[in-house]
Amino acid sequence: MNKLRAFRGLIGVSQKDITPPDGIFARNWGAATHDTADGVHRRLMLTCQTFRQKTGQDPLVLIGADLGWWKNAGDECLFRQHILQQTGLPEANLMFCLAHTHAGPGLCLDDEAKPGGHLIRPYREELVKKSVAAIGEALASETQATLTWQYGVCDLAANREYPDPEGDRVLTGYHPSVPADHTLLVGKITDRASGATRGILVNYACHPTTLAWQNRQISPDFIGAMRELVEASTKSPCLFLQGASGELSPPIQFTGDTSLADRYGRQLGYAVLSTLESMEAPGHVLTYRGVVESGASLAMWEAIPAEISIEMKTIMIEVEYQLKDFPVYAELEKEWKNCADHVLKERLWRKMCIRKAIGDGQSASVKLWIWQLGSSLLIGQPNEAFSSYQMQIRRKFPDLAIAIMNLANGSIGYLPPQDHYQLNTYPVWQTPFAAGSSDILRNTTLEAINQLLYE
Repeated sequence: MNKLRAFRGLIGVSQKDITPPDGIFARNWGAATHDTADGVHRRLMLTCQTFRQKTGQDPLVLIGADLGWWKNAGDECLFRQHILQQTGLPEANLMFCLAHTHAGPGLCLDDEAKPGGHLIRPYREELVKKSVAAIGEALASETQATLTWQYGVCDLAANREYPDPEGDRVLTGYHPSVPADHTLLVGKITDRASGATRGILVNYACHPTTLAWQNRQISPDFIGAMRELVEASTKSPCLFLQGASGELSPPIQFTGDTSLADRYGRQLGYAVLSTLESMEAPGHVLTYRGVVESGASLAMWEAIPAEISIEMKTIMIEVEYQLKDFPVYAELEKEWKNCADHVLKERLWRKMCIRKAIGDGQSASVKLWIWQLGSSLLIGQPNEAFSSYQMQIRRKFPDLAIAIMNLANGSIGYLPPQDHYQLNTYPVWQTPFAAGSSDILRNTTLEAINQLLYE
């Protein structure tokens, strides 16, 4: 018998439009010559799903938002605390996950003095209101439902670490000779009474960097067209969860071509729909039923009902990372003030935000969230892990559906594999974390999963 990857319980779904106002600060690229957005390619959305075993229990709240990243960890912590305070949720029960579009609005209050920066604070306040409202609406809509998972494949993601043909460095761009993790994980929420689809989850690892400095429009990048296609087919909200995509992106990126972003979105969307079509009925699993003798001896398999787990557990732990040799904030600020090159100035600004997030010490403590929903795990952490992280975790627990989320409840830096620290590459330059930090995350995650499942 195959393994049923599913959860049964009270599940709620809601969705909100979070498209920012015209003119908001939206400079996400060092090469950009503009600071503000002057149009909307596709609306930005926030999708919320809530899970619990029974009424009155604190729910697990999963939010996916078409936003980029948090430059300042203090900003993100304050934002999330406002949501927790207004809903009464424990910190362990909320994961606010960013899709990581690079064509979204600024979220950092440190950017308020820049053109369009005066709109950041009111936009963030509106985000809190809409998040709280979405949680309330999801809980009000909850029904007895089944969450069923299925692994699929999509070849949109490609390796993006290309050796510079003219120098001793690694460029951030398509490398056709290195394989990429094409794993797609799709979840479907089905109402147990009516059989109607209530919601879709999509967990896929691929940087939304199709649209870059040439683009002046607010956009969820390829996620927008993917969602449009999936929602039109399923008639239910689609929540996207960015996977461990540190070295993964579409093959063609860094453009202003919104039609390319839409094409990539449809590529992922059709893979999602294909994966949904491969699912058996909710709560059913393929089971061997015997032999029929014909011209050949035929193995007979049938989809039959199986027991669905209602198990729900959470764990939130601190992961301690050592920091590499990284200038303290005062040094970075001085260098930034004296820098006249706008590209280098942007890089230094980002380093300042990172240093402000982790402090001037030699180590940093970063939280890790793991939820068990039946025979599935949702694992979220704020840094940009590489795909080896999700591949190693999934190999250790092949019978479980495991969703891995980068940029969950914050964002600080990359977590490249240890051997990458010998390379002259952007993720190694950008990260404040020392070599071996990726191994620390992996080992801590494996220990926490064992603790959650078996203790």
